[in-house]
Amino acid sequence: MRVLVAAMPFAGHAAPMAALAGELTARGHEVVAYTGRRYAGRFTAVGASWQPWERAPDFDDTDLRATFPQVGDGRGLRAVAVNLEHVFLRTGAGQARDIEAAGPVDLLVSDQLAIGCGLVAERRGTPWASVSLVPLSMPSADLPPFGTGLLPGRGRIGRARDAALRALVARTLVRRIDAVLTAVRAELDLPPARSSALDAFASPQLVLAHGVPELEHPRSDLPPQVHFVGQLAPPPAGREPPSWWPELLADGRPLVHVTQGTYDVDPRDLLLPALRGLAGAGVVVAAATGSGSLPADAVPANARQAELLPYDVLLPRTSVVVTNGGWGGVLAALAAGVPLVVAGGTLDKPEIARRVARSGAGVDLRTGRPAPRRVADAVAEVLADPGYRDRARVVAASLARHGGAVAAVDLVERLVREGGPVPRADADPWGVGGAAATGRS
Repeated sequence: MRVLVAAMPFAGHAAPMAALAGELTARGHEVVAYTGRRYAGRFTAVGASWQPWERAPDFDDTDLRATFPQVGDGRGLRAVAVNLEHVFLRTGAGQARDIEAAGPVDLLVSDQLAIGCGLVAERRGTPWASVSLVPLSMPSADLPPFGTGLLPGRGRIGRARDAALRALVARTLVRRIDAVLTAVRAELDLPPARSSALDAFASPQLVLAHGVPELEHPRSDLPPQVHFVGQLAPPPAGREPPSWWPELLADGRPLVHVTQGTYDVDPRDLLLPALRGLAGAGVVVAAATGSGSLPADAVPANARQAELLPYDVLLPRTSVVVTNGGWGGVLAALAAGVPLVVAGGTLDKPEIARRVARSGAGVDLRTGRPAPRRVADAVAEVLADPGYRDRARVVAASLARHGGAVAAVDLVERLVREGGPVPRADADPWGVGGAAATGRS
C-alpha cells in the first residue's frame, strides 16, 4: 500500500507523525512524507521518502512571523483563529497541489492541521485518516469553545454560559474562517463546504486522537470515528545525556525537569522564573533551553542546563516536570508516570493545562508567565502529595493500554480494508455516560 503521511512542519507535529510513518514502513507499506525541509530527516530516518512543501510556503517553526507576519503572540482565542487562518487554512490549496504532485496513493494520513489531505481526499475519493495531535478541538454541545481555556460549565448557569460562548464564536471567529475555507476550496474548484471550517480539519472516516480519555473533558457527542490511540512516540533518538548528568544522579534531592519545549521558547516566560523559584527549594533541576544557552549567572548552583535532554534517560529519574504545556512533552512525562506543573499561556496550551489539572496528574498555574514563588509552591505541592504521582501512573497505564502507533496503524489499515468510516466499539470512552460526565442533572 502506498501511503502519504502529512505533517505540518512543527517539531511537536513531526515527531508523532514520524512514529506513525515508522510503523507503516515496518509493516511493508511505501510511505511518502509531506512535511517541511526542517523535519524531512525525521521521516527519511524511518524509511519514508520525502515530498517537500513547494506550492505551500515552507517555514521555520522557530520564526513563524518571518513567513506569516499576521501571527501574533498566540495569546487568546483571537490568536488561535489568526493562526488557523494564515498558517493552516490559507496554505491549504498549496498543500493540496503538493500532495497531488506526489502521485496516486492508496491512503492519506494527516496531521489534523495539515488540511491539504482532506481537500485531496475530497477531490480524488482517497481514504483519509486525520490525527488530532493536540487535545480534541471538535465542537461539542457539552463544552465551551476550544481555545477559550475554560473548564466545562456546571449546572444550568454554567451550561448556559457555554452555549452563549459557542454562539458568539460561531457568529464571529468561525464565520471568518468559514469564509477563508470557501476561498481556499474555490482555488481547487471545490464548492463551498456544507459544514463549518472547524469540521474540515477532522476526517469523517477516521480520527486518531493522540491521547487518552483521562486527559479529555467528557462529552456525550464524541463522533463515532474518533479513536483514542495513546502516545504516538518515536523510538528514542539515542542522544547521550550531558556530561553533568552523573552529578544530578548522585544528588539525593528530587529531580525537577523544566522545559519550554520547541515553541514559545522565550526563557523569561518560564525557564528563568522557574530557576529562580527553585534555587532554594531542596531540589535539583535539569533545564532544557530548546536552543542556545542561558547566562551562567541565571543558572543557580542546584541546576544544570542543556539545549535538549534524552527523555528515555531523564524521565525515569524525574520527580516533577515543569512545562509550558506542549502536548507531546506532556504525554511523554505522563507516559513515564511523572506528574506535572503546567504554565500554559499561548494557543492550545491553556487547554492542555486545564486537562492536566482535571486528570489529577498535575497543577495548572493558569498563566504562561508565572512568578518564581508560584512555580516553587506548585512543585512543593506536587512533591508533598503522592496523589499527583498516583494519577500520573493511572494516565501512564491508559496511554500504554491504548496502543500508540501500533493501534493507530491497525485502524488505518482497517479503514482501507473496509472502505468506509471506522466506528469505535465503545460509544462512551469515559464509561460514565455523557450527561453525568459533563455535570448534567
